[in-house]
Amino acid sequence: MNTVPDRQPAIRGVYALADTSLLAGAELMVRVDAALRGGAAVVQYRDKTTDAARRFRETQVLRALCVRHGAAFIVNDDVDLALAVGADGVHLGRDDASPALARVRLGTRALIGATCYDRLDLAPAALAAGADHVAFGRFFPSSTKPGEIYASLDLLRAARASLSCPIVCIGGIRADNAAPLLAAGADALVVGSALFGPGVDSEAAARALVALWKDI
Repeated sequence: MNTVPDRQPAIRGVYALADTSLLAGAELMVRVDAALRGGAAVVQYRDKTTDAARRFRETQVLRALCVRHGAAFIVNDDVDLALAVGADGVHLGRDDASPALARVRLGTRALIGATCYDRLDLAPAALAAGADHVAFGRFFPSSTKPGEIYASLDLLRAARASLSCPIVCIGGIRADNAAPLLAAGADALVVGSALFGPGVDSEAAARALVALWKDI
């Protein structure tokens, strides 16, 4: 069994959401590699199917790509899979394992994110339980999170004023709407469709997003 690498890349910058509802198979790997060449700093694998063998194969390849590019590799919601492939960490939502359990399983060096939706009050509890970064959103209409309620810039500003951990924003983020999130205090921006949607040049899209950090 693999172990979580003894390294902890920063959660900052373009956070690519490799959602298998957007891409599958070899195309997933090609497009993630392109996003990494464009400067994506984090990749999260998100797959809600029950095909354990395929999920394991895909995460092995994606982890290797992230290691090659010096990026962090995160698995969505599956602590066992994150541990099995030696991912840098895991991202957890309200219906997933607790941050405390993930911390015990993955160790002190793991990156553990917790989604706090539109509620700042969830963040301190998540951090106390073992998370080291938190995510808010959705901020814009999102194809991967269509049913979630919206978070506001005021919430993001309040989070930045009260939290010392990395803050991640998620939900419908593109290069043309992301600047206000960075100005309000976001450290990382989770981007799915704007990187991996049909016809998107994933490398160019990542470069356009990375360029936003030059203005802050």
